[in-house]
Amino acid sequence: MANLRRATLADTLRLMEIRFAVRENRLADPTSVTAADCSAFIARDLVWVAEEPGGIVGFSASNDLDGTIWALFIDPTDQCRGLGAGLLALACADLAAKGFAIARLTTDPGTRADRFYRRHGWKATGIGEDGEVQFEKVL
Repeated sequence: MANLRRATLADTLRLMEIRFAVRENRLADPTSVTAADCSAFIARDLVWVAEEPGGIVGFSASNDLDGTIWALFIDPTDQCRGLGAGLLALACADLAAKGFAIARLTTDPGTRADRFYRRHGWKATGIGEDGEVQFEKVL
């Protein structure tokens, strides 16, 4: 089983590799998420990683400014092993510790992520202007 730990700034490049390796929820503009963005969340202790002997295989990040899950990504070669559920729970716990009663996130409709969030108790609340499904979960 993977070790779940807080990310460090030294992890930034690996987290970016995982983010850009995903097959779903790909960024239309890859420059819209930068290493500096990722490092800023790490510096605020808002990023968790799943690490195995071979290295980091996934990560989650919460946003303490707006109560959202900013990221939850697993390396495509390591998906479907339960890592996402553990990482998501830690990101939600961080938001609850910051005083949020509800967590929010968005994802593309009809994707594995869409189904994952529904299975884990997230409720769809609408479709955003960008076409993504908007989800909420009581913490």
